[in-house]
Amino acid sequence: MKRLILMRHAKSDWSAGAGSDHDRPLNARGVAAAQALGDWLRAQDLLPDQVLSSSSKRTGQTYIGLGLADDTPTTFTRDLYLATHNDLLAALRQATGNVVLMLGHNPGISITAAQLVSTPPDHPKFNQYPTGATLVADFEIDHWRDADWGKAIARHFVVPRDL
Repeated sequence: MKRLILMRHAKSDWSAGAGSDHDRPLNARGVAAAQALGDWLRAQDLLPDQVLSSSSKRTGQTYIGLGLADDTPTTFTRDLYLATHNDLLAALRQATGNVVLMLGHNPGISITAAQLVSTPPDHPKFNQYPTGATLVADFEIDHWRDADWGKAIARHFVVPRDL
């Protein structure tokens, strides 16, 4: 079995005056949401053994805010910045961990979540996939290269407001 934790970055600060969208930081609510999501992941014993993340400032700050283990193999790549659902699946198929946290952006993250699961979770915010939204999905596969659309089983879905 393989487990995916698919997370949209926490709330960003549109007023921060960042020079580019890529450099936009989290706002105070986003920092608090990332910490709450990290607490939730630890409480559920959902700790990744590999992290694949967009290289944007807000995804990096979200990851830091989660407060996960410092020794988790982590890749920050521009390839996941505003990636499409097909780009995200291609990156996931290259993963090596058993529990992979993937951090990214909408619309790619929400489309990926919707297409990966065989049945969507019963949550009113799933289709909106707001900032900080996190899907935990299991695949009955031995290798990530076998991950495909409609093959995941949704185990959890949470948004920061739930916490």
